[in-house]
Amino acid sequence: MPASRSAALRASLLPFAIAIALPVLAGAQSRPSIPHPDELDAVVVTGLSPDGPLHFETDPRIPRQPVPASDGADYLKTIPGFNALRNGGTNGDPVLRGQSGSRLGLLSNDGVLIGGCPERMDNAMSYVAPETYDHLVVTKGPQTVLWGPGASAGTVRFVRGTPRFEHAGIQGSGSLLAASANRRDATVDVSAGTPRAYLRVDGNHSQADDYRDGDGRTVPSAWNKWSTDAAVGWTPDADTVIEAGAGHGNGWARYAGRGMDGREFKRDSSRLHFARDNMDGLVHGVDATLYRNRATHVMDNFSFRAPDPNGPMPEPMSETVGRTTEGGRLAVDLEHAAIEGTIGMDLQRSTHRGLEDAMDGGAENWKDDARFRNTGLFAEATWTATSNSRVVAGLRRDQARVTDLRTTTSQMADVNPTAAQARRATLGSGFLRFEQSLARRHLSWFAGVGHVARMPDFWELFSAQSGPEGAPNAFAGIRPERTTQLDAGIEYRTPRVDAWVNTYAGRIHDAILFDYLPGGMMGTTTRARNVDAAIRGFEAGVDWHAGAGWTLGGSVSDAWGANRSDHAWMPQMSPTEGRLSASWQRGRLTVGGLLRGALRQSRVATGEGNVSSRDLGPTPGFAVAAVNCAWKFNDRLQLTAGVDNLFDHAYAQHLNLAGSADFGYPADPVRINEPGRTAWLKLNVSM
Repeated sequence: MPASRSAALRASLLPFAIAIALPVLAGAQSRPSIPHPDELDAVVVTGLSPDGPLHFETDPRIPRQPVPASDGADYLKTIPGFNALRNGGTNGDPVLRGQSGSRLGLLSNDGVLIGGCPERMDNAMSYVAPETYDHLVVTKGPQTVLWGPGASAGTVRFVRGTPRFEHAGIQGSGSLLAASANRRDATVDVSAGTPRAYLRVDGNHSQADDYRDGDGRTVPSAWNKWSTDAAVGWTPDADTVIEAGAGHGNGWARYAGRGMDGREFKRDSSRLHFARDNMDGLVHGVDATLYRNRATHVMDNFSFRAPDPNGPMPEPMSETVGRTTEGGRLAVDLEHAAIEGTIGMDLQRSTHRGLEDAMDGGAENWKDDARFRNTGLFAEATWTATSNSRVVAGLRRDQARVTDLRTTTSQMADVNPTAAQARRATLGSGFLRFEQSLARRHLSWFAGVGHVARMPDFWELFSAQSGPEGAPNAFAGIRPERTTQLDAGIEYRTPRVDAWVNTYAGRIHDAILFDYLPGGMMGTTTRARNVDAAIRGFEAGVDWHAGAGWTLGGSVSDAWGANRSDHAWMPQMSPTEGRLSASWQRGRLTVGGLLRGALRQSRVATGEGNVSSRDLGPTPGFAVAAVNCAWKFNDRLQLTAGVDNLFDHAYAQHLNLAGSADFGYPADPVRINEPGRTAWLKLNVSM
């Protein structure tokens, strides 16, 4: 990166630093929720335990190890069972239990934001700055129907809360981060208000140069991203809020594992929200949201690299795409005797488009190529059968429609045989779960079965070069995916020990996978098809407060998938992974360590995968160590430091993209190595 650009990026952090520091120096009103300085619970997050059956929730502003995340996918990896498809330094694609793409419901402030890249270079989590949100909420498996269609693997929600004020004042938080590879982050979140109204503004800037792996080799991975959001709200009473918000962001990223880099990641968002709680009678609460999210993505092979004259794209190339997603949700909370539930509906419409002749510099000529519509009705209820047992159930019905607006389907301008055709499907989903606690034995357990029918997404219908045998293309031939899964788990909880195990087993009928075949402009061509699959796996963890300030913990997860149609493994399954952690607290000081690793992954389907990645063959196991420490100066100021990959080990994750020939990687697919030894320092401020 040029020195002038690096200096400019560092200078751009100054406004954030000033915004963070001034309220602290001025003695701004502190939040009631800030703990006493000696209470240092979860100073550095190295792993999360569930706080309910298949339910995980955390504050994404808490420092984490490895180095604090630059995107939503990176933060999710602290939850056992999550991984990410790696392609460089930022914008990884989240994977849960070996499942990715639209199998994961990804929501930002309860709105859907979908990227435009045909190969998911800008997946939804690319536009999420975790520290600008108050809560990260995850539900694993098909065990909720409240948050949109198709979420067979799970649901992820990054949520901002409502600022509340007893008196006129200011509250907020912020952070500054410095790390190896010239990593520089700044985040600020400030709210000003009265008991009747508030204004909230948050901003984030994150940048880094290329990192070096454990062998000292530079990995093209630089990025520079920023985002800002603002909301104004009216709170006429303690149980009501009406809020209007808007946001904008942009950035660029260099990718070692792709044929192009991301020159722009532009986001424009708007939102209206109404909520009322604690109502008398059958209706306990109402929550309504309208949103509009637009992503504009520019990619090319010349802004941050030199095209390989012997590669598949020897000449400068650029592509501009966009995706506009609009929707709304109305949910009504009901309570009667021992039953409480939620009924409602959600709407979503999304249009994908491309900019023709983007290299000509002329007037913009946007052209729509795909249109999606979905209307969903849902109901979910909890029956408290006894003081120690509950039954939870939900049903969902979706009406989906997809229209193919392409006139051609290839670089050779072949006529599209499905031009102007529409596909419609009525899809049903639901679950039933039983939960019981055995209070005298400190045990609780649950078991539930869920079913999800999922309409194929944009990438499955429009990105593959061909569809199943006998179909003119993927749009015409790919069938909806249907997942039926059993989830069960047990937890043992005492004041000193928290141990838990979650297991699952399921069948996927018409699972959608991609074959990577020889041919095409890029050397390979992709074919989408349906297969029947079986999946199973588990996650387990334990935290032990051993006394004398010590806390010990560990977790392990494994995902297994078999392609029953081909009598083979399912591709892109996460290997067995584990973490061991230890921390020691004395007064304001906390010191900790983390050992994380993965076993060799030999359950592979070489040449098969999804729209963005494929199995490259078996992957050796690895183990890396990390250390951290934190000092809490007072109830507003905390300094945290850490070193990741302490012994500078050279290793690569199994879920990975192949290195691009533009950066000197060999023609035979080679995985991208993870960062070598990385030191970081983070300052957190609360007010």
